[in-house]
Amino acid sequence: MPERPVATSLPVMQSDLQPAAGGRARFRASYDRVRDRSVQLHQRLKPKRLYAPSLDWANFLIADVRGALGPYVVVYLVTEQHWQLAPVGLVTTLGGWIGLVMQTPIGAWLDHTNRKRGLLLGALGVLSLGALILALTPSFWPVLLANSMMQVVSGVFEPAVAALTVGLCARDALTRRMGRNAAWARAGNIVVAGTSGFAAWVFTARAVFLQVPLIALLTAIAVLTIPHEKVDLRRARGLKQEKEQRDGPVGWLTLFRSRPMLVFGACSLLYELADAPLLTLVSQQIGVEHEGWGATVTSTFIVAAQLGMLVTSILVGRRADAWGYRWLLAVGFALLPVQAALTVLSHKVYWLTLVQFVGGLGGGLFAALTPLWLADATRGTGRYNLSQGAMGTLRAVGVTSSGLLSEMLVDRLGYNAAYAGCGVIGALAVALLWFALPDPQATEHPTADEAPRATFTKRGLT
Repeated sequence: MPERPVATSLPVMQSDLQPAAGGRARFRASYDRVRDRSVQLHQRLKPKRLYAPSLDWANFLIADVRGALGPYVVVYLVTEQHWQLAPVGLVTTLGGWIGLVMQTPIGAWLDHTNRKRGLLLGALGVLSLGALILALTPSFWPVLLANSMMQVVSGVFEPAVAALTVGLCARDALTRRMGRNAAWARAGNIVVAGTSGFAAWVFTARAVFLQVPLIALLTAIAVLTIPHEKVDLRRARGLKQEKEQRDGPVGWLTLFRSRPMLVFGACSLLYELADAPLLTLVSQQIGVEHEGWGATVTSTFIVAAQLGMLVTSILVGRRADAWGYRWLLAVGFALLPVQAALTVLSHKVYWLTLVQFVGGLGGGLFAALTPLWLADATRGTGRYNLSQGAMGTLRAVGVTSSGLLSEMLVDRLGYNAAYAGCGVIGALAVALLWFALPDPQATEHPTADEAPRATFTKRGLT
């Protein structure tokens, strides 16, 4: 008798589970399709190459978003909000000192982090928030908070852009690229000065600050077009390729024992201490004497200064390697006491506009040559961005101290005495630079990538 087959429940169980299993499979397939399309879209939008406009527009718009503030804060508070000079000096000095404490740590973090673009984007957001606070709540404590925030993030922009540029460009292309960076930044400042003056004239001085978030958004788009994978992160912090240099960065204290670095830092501090009031005080004086014209005149002066800086930025990119940094720096510094002397001669708007152009020639040399001088002086140390942060700190000390010092001089001795004091400080900076600062190009050829640590040691970094 044949055996009867034993009934099992397996076919029934499979049949019962088939709809559920099919549902999970369809969901998984849909999820995979969406994910694949997202990856394809991301790869399609992700920049594969660095085109020149990526850095060009980033420099142009970063200058726009920063240039929409600057001297307008002081002029806005004095001429539009009718603050007394002492509170204005206190706000700018306290905010500046809070901000400068962070400049060197920001430089050190730029050496450490691989997300330099991310720092730029965060700084843009903070700057936008500070501008809105200034426009909407111009009372003492909110203004102090906003100014402090903006002073902190101001230490991110120039070092981060310089680090990205060094990481993207070999040394033989760096001078021209840095000069081009500076030229586009000057062009951005010219445009934003014009639009800010127009907005203040047609609408209100608050419009100068309300435009910042829009410019910041455009800047963020430009920054995101710079391909992260094309940045040589070792070179961006001042190290050579790993196959050529296996040891890591030098100790950070070594940087602060460097005689050239200390001299350059002192020169930078004195330059900013003398230079900052020569535009702010002039704009303030005209704004007080001609009420309602402070922001417009400030824009005119900024345009004139930026035109001068544009001329010398182009000059640096084309001729700095051939002529030498030391000579060009000396010329830039020497124009500072000349500017102060010319400011005392006349207070006519057309004359002061011409004087600002002369001052811009010197400022353009100083601004364009600083990242190049530091790149040569720190090559092979791994502390390029730290050196930028340290120099930014000393320059910020000069700028913030100049606000309180110049306003005290104006209160007690008048505007002409303040201008003359700026000229004396500028002359001291020229003498210190000429007699005490060595030229990195004197010890190594500007297009060579060799001799990083040995040359660094010869310059006094031991």
